[in-house]
Order: sequence, then structure tokens, then C-alpha cells
Amino acid sequence: MNNFNEIIAEYKKIPWFHELNDKHLRKIAEITTLRHVRTNETLFREGDKADFIYIVLEGRVALDIFVPHKGKIRFYTAESPELFGWSSVTPTVRQRTAGAIAVMDGLLACIDAAKLQQACDEDHDLGYLVMHRLANIVASRLQVTRMQLIDMFAYSESKNE
Repeated sequence: MNNFNEIIAEYKKIPWFHELNDKHLRKIAEITTLRHVRTNETLFREGDKADFIYIVLEGRVALDIFVPHKGKIRFYTAESPELFGWSSVTPTVRQRTAGAIAVMDGLLACIDAAKLQQACDEDHDLGYLVMHRLANIVASRLQVTRMQLIDMFAYSESKNE
């Protein structure tokens, strides 16, 4: 399924791509590969080189971080058609800020982050659309994290009473 036209067809199903024109959609498809993953397969570890943005087409992928004295903590599970690994296209991040492991067999679209950055630099209209969408993802993930932190601290306070 690594056919260019099949990648385009998959992208057309994903709301994240709906406002992209054909030229922009084709540009992103050109820098995309598809990857089949198996349950418990590690995609990347915290601290690895940030090289791809991933979109879950099928399956689920857990994201985790290492917390001193606690070990790995799962903080999010991405499902179709969610995007993860977005920090790889931010200007200052050069390494993974979390780890990712497949929690069920699946299919991922892997977008080359360096090539996406270059395409956004060369075509500011594309850059605006991509960064606008990434900002929405970051905002929603921060909201989820905020709720998790509130829940975590509320639980620890009620436990101490």
C-alpha cells in the first residue's frame, strides 16, 4: 500500500488534510511512507532523533515519558486518524520528547519531518496551514495534560487526607 495514489486517498479521509489544495496534498504525500507496525513494537524512544511525524491510519500507539522514581508513564494513546511526533517539526526540538510503542497492530503514515519543514519554508501558504493545524494539536494535548495533572494532584491530595 505504499503507492502514492493510495497515500493521497488515505489523506483525503483525514480531516487534518481537508483544506489542503491538491498541490499541497501531493507535496506531503511525496514525503510520506507507510509503515505496518506490530503490537509492542517500539517506534521511537524518548531522546531519539526526531525524524518523522506519524499519523495513525489503523491501530493504536501509546506515548510515554520517563519520570524519575516512577519509570515510564503512558500519557496518551493515539488512534486513527490522530497525528503524533509533531515536535519533530518545531524549530528547536532535535530529539524525541516522548517514546512511542504500538499497542495493537496497525498502519502509520510517516511524514519526513525535515522535508516537511523545507516544504513549509519554501511555500508559506503550506507552512501556515501545517503550523495552524499543529498548533491545534498542541493546544488539545496541553488541555488533556492539564486535566491529567489536575486529576493526579486531586487524587494525591484526597489520598493524604
